Amino acid sequence: IDELQRNLQLSPKHVEASRMTLHRFGNTSSSSIWYELAYTEAKGRMHKGNRVWQIAFGSGFKCNSAVWLALRTVKPQSDSPWAGCIHDYPVPIPEFSS
Repeated sequence: IDELQRNLQLSPKHVEASRMTLHRFGNTSSSSIWYELAYTEAKGRMHKGNRVWQIAFGSGFKCNSAVWLALRTVKPQSDSPWAGCIHDYPVPIPEFSS
């Protein structure tokens, strides 16, 4: 996440869902992208016309990406994997130097 943020010049807000998903669910490989999308929805940040770029890396040389366009504003759902705890996020993540 750090290297993608640095190389693509993304803001902390752009990678917040990724960091919080890793914090809460651990490394779920490429399925993390759905938890990240659910995080964005639970935070009420998915609005009509928004675009989301999902990029996932699996084992070996696997890499997939998709770009989604929101056709409507998405309201937080009670059956979201983040329901009941989204108000606790984001949490501070310690930085490690490489």
